[in-house]
Amino acid sequence: MLEGETSPTARQATVAAMLAAAFERFFWTGFYLVDPEKPDELVVGPYQGTLGCLRIAFGRGVCGTAAAEQRTVIVPDVEAFPGHIACDARSKSEIVVPALDPEGRLIGVLDVDSTELAAFDEADAAGLERILAQTFGRYAR
Repeated sequence: MLEGETSPTARQATVAAMLAAAFERFFWTGFYLVDPEKPDELVVGPYQGTLGCLRIAFGRGVCGTAAAEQRTVIVPDVEAFPGHIACDARSKSEIVVPALDPEGRLIGVLDVDSTELAAFDEADAAGLERILAQTFGRYAR
């Protein structure tokens, strides 16, 4: 689907749509991108699902933690995650995977939420990391 497409927005929108359509347990699927004007903040990018938070500071919530630490974060129960940001109260578990450009710079994060507890595991992390590597060039682990 992405072969020959150079627009980052088109690539992100396509990945979010394909993942949301492929996995019933994916309640919210999308990207938070590093804001070039505020490089310590993520701003909502292409996504599928209910309204997302507009901005998330690095180090805040699951997305901000994954961005700040540049590592995949799996949260089986978001209520147990210190500083969790409840963009939608129906979200019960979450996985966030950092996306890097080919030079290793953080582009943003792929955020996937589920209404089920413990919906994500290491197999999901490995699969999403592979998708981001194919889409953007690299991923952080």
